[in-house]
Amino acid sequence: QVQLVESGGGLVQAGASLRLSCAASESTFSNSFTGWFRQAPGKEREFVARINRSGGNTYYADSVKGRFTISRDNAKNTVYLQMNSLKPEDTAVYYCAVRIAFIPTTRPTDYAYWGHGTQVTVSS
Repeated sequence: QVQLVESGGGLVQAGASLRLSCAASESTFSNSFTGWFRQAPGKEREFVARINRSGGNTYYADSVKGRFTISRDNAKNTVYLQMNSLKPEDTAVYYCAVRIAFIPTTRPTDYAYWGHGTQVTVSS
């Protein structure tokens, strides 16, 4: 059972940067993907970015491409989400999640393990 803990959220102004961290309780399987998702009030949870176990394969939602960067440090069992040029529409609770499989997806229901989330609020 992988346990995930997110941190790094906060209240910032538009244009600022934040780095989120997702610490796992143990090393995930080689055939795994870690994703970041977000959920704004009254909206469905949406995919933000994902990375494979080795860190060599990443994928982003169009809404964050060029502004957000996902990375990982396997020695620390931690995945990061560097968020630059933040916009008010990025305001949401951000979750990290792990999918144990060979095929990556962007559907939240395909990810078995979830953290409790960290709030990101961007003021205009």
